[in-house]
Amino acid sequence: MYHPINIPFGGVMLFNVVKLKQGVTPDDIEMELGEMCNVVKESYGDDQGGFVAGQVFKFSGFISDQGSVAGETENQDDHVAILTYWKSFAQHEKSHADRVFKEKFAALLDKCEETYEVGYEMLWQGVPESRLDQAA
Repeated sequence: MYHPINIPFGGVMLFNVVKLKQGVTPDDIEMELGEMCNVVKESYGDDQGGFVAGQVFKFSGFISDQGSVAGETENQDDHVAILTYWKSFAQHEKSHADRVFKEKFAALLDKCEETYEVGYEMLWQGVPESRLDQAA
C-alpha cells in the first residue's frame, strides 16, 4: 500500500482537487478514496490499462510564501489532492468511464463540494546526483 513509486518519462499526470463539504474531513472520505483508488489500481494497472501509480495528499494548511506569487492564499477549504500517473490520457479517460469506478466516485462526490481534474504532460524529472551514486 505504501511503496515507493517510479514514474517513467513520457507519461501524463492527472491532478484532481477534491474540495470537501463543510464539516467533512479527509478521514471521513478514507473508505471512498480507498475503494475508488483500488478499482483503478487493480483494473487498470497493466500495459493495456495504463495506470502507473497514484498518490493522495490532504491539505495541511501550510502555504509557501516563497513559491506563491499571486492569488488567494487565505481561507483555504479542507481538500485532498489525488495525483495519478498514466501512460496516456486516453487510458485515464477509459478507466474513469468504467461503471464500477463511476459508482465509487459517486460515493465520494456525496461528501464533496467540488472536484476538478486537470492533466499534465511530463517535461522533466530528476533526482540528486548523490542518489544516483548510491543506486550504483
